[in-house]
Amino acid sequence: MQAETIAEQALLSHEWQILLRRARTPAGEIDLVALKNGQLSFIEVKKRTTYARAAEAISERQRHRIMKAAECLLATHPEWIYDTVVFDVILVDETGVPRRIRNAFWQS
Repeated sequence: MQAETIAEQALLSHEWQILLRRARTPAGEIDLVALKNGQLSFIEVKKRTTYARAAEAISERQRHRIMKAAECLLATHPEWIYDTVVFDVILVDETGVPRRIRNAFWQS
């Protein structure tokens, strides 16, 4: 099973609403966009043999790209109703178990 599917199923099981999957923008792609209780989450999903290797696979350049892509999506989806925006990461290890890192990075 693909890591994005595993991550999506985990979010759905915790009552998140999936707004977009593999959202492409001029600035880049975001794996998942989800909403729960007013929190809009832009989510990067990484799968590696271990959680540590998955976490290491997210570079500073990639974080910047994700934030720029989020700006594009916010500009093109005024219908989204939210209180806060966060950037989360869901790591998937070789066993297929997802681990969510909330507020993994932020825009300054």
